Order: sequence, then C-alpha cells, then structure tokens
Amino acid sequence: MTELSNAIWIELRKATRSRMPLLTGVGFLLVPLATGFIMYIYKNPDLARAAGLISAKANLIGGIADWPTYLNMLAQAIAIGGLFLFTLIGGWVFGREFADGTLKDLLALPVSRSTILLAKFVVIALWSAALTIMILLVGLIVGTLVGLPQGSTEVFVQGSYTLVATALMTVAVVTPMALFASVGRGYLLPIGVALLMLMFANVLALAGWGDYFPWSVPAIYAEAGGAEPASFVIVFLTGMFGIVATYFWWKHVDQSR
Repeated sequence: MTELSNAIWIELRKATRSRMPLLTGVGFLLVPLATGFIMYIYKNPDLARAAGLISAKANLIGGIADWPTYLNMLAQAIAIGGLFLFTLIGGWVFGREFADGTLKDLLALPVSRSTILLAKFVVIALWSAALTIMILLVGLIVGTLVGLPQGSTEVFVQGSYTLVATALMTVAVVTPMALFASVGRGYLLPIGVALLMLMFANVLALAGWGDYFPWSVPAIYAEAGGAEPASFVIVFLTGMFGIVATYFWWKHVDQSR
C-alpha cells in the first residue's frame, strides 16, 4: 500500500505541476457557464435580444428554461464534451512519459509496472471526479443565479444522479484511450480515436444502434434518463477492457524498450 501511495503521490505531483488541470478545468467550467447562458436566453429572450446577446433572427422556439431541462443539458454536455476532455486527461497521464522521453526513467524506478498503471488510473479517476463535482457545484450556482423555476429536492437529486452517472460511464468508455496513448507513444492517437468514436456515436445513435455502442451510451442515458440493461454491461466491459488491455501491453510489449 505504501508503494501504491507513493506512486499515486508522484503522479499527482506530475499533474499539479503541469498546466493540464487548469486547461481541463477551464474546459469543463465552460459547460455550466454555456448551459446557464442558454437557459438565461430561453428565460429572457426579449431582454437577451435587447442587450445584443443574440441576433434578432435567433429562433428560440421550443426552448424550456427550468431546472430539469438545465440539469439534463449539463449531463448531455458531459457525455459529449467529456468524451474528448476525459480522453485528454487519460492521454496526458499515459502519454506524457512517451512524449517527454522519460519512460525509461519511470520504468527504472523500484516500483512494479502494475503499481504504476494502477496509480495512473487512480489519478485519472480522482481528476475526473474533481471536475465532475466542479461542474455540478458551479452548475447549481449558475442555475440559481439565472433564477430557474421548478426546482425541488427531488429534481436536484435526480438531476445530480443523472449527471454523476453520465460522468462515470463517460470515464469508463474512455479507459481504452490509455491503451491508445501507450501504443501511439503520446497524446495524438487517443485524441484522434476519441474524435472518431464521437462521430460514430452520433451516427449510430441516429440509426438506432446507439444502445449497443459504448461511446453512444452516456449521451443516450443523459438524454433519456436511462438506457437498455445491455448498455450498462457494454460500458462496464469497455472500461475493464481498457484497464486490462493497457496492463498487458505495458507488461509484455513495453518491456522490450
């Protein structure tokens, strides 16, 4: 446990000394701010036009400004934007040593590779959890400032649950990006794969097959408030595949470096 704690501490130090927490924090902070801005416009369309916030030709038909809609939009934004931003986190944590050429120094440490990998995944989980909590808290503050109606304990609990569950599933389906960061020896491959999966996720969701494509499931769950039972199994298996496949790659392929 001491070995794992030390490895986690080292990974956390690497992260906090970089600009990535700031960049990802700003990226995720835009989610509640942008969503709150949309809610404000829906709630005050005439005032928004008068203030020049939107064009006079802007079509706001069908826009609903209330807490259930707002929290649902936050969850959907995490499902879509989180696929890229969580990938950025995982790609950086696993691709940094490759990009900087310090992998050999890392592997020379008297720490098992399984411990190093576990520490990296723990840091990704903590990082992702912190950003999710930030979105939820800032989102609640922004929604309160906008003055959204239909707020109740039940709405807040259900909306928060959906948001957190969506974030968990999104983090799960991006774990394979750690493998792509390792195979690609840097950040570019996982980012490219994430963008490709996002494209396929949209196409398959429109075709009605999104419930069976892991990268579509978080957005479907966020929008509908649920998904097929098989979808949760697929998401879980995708997450486990990412962890196990990365472990075997580091254990067998990377040892020849």
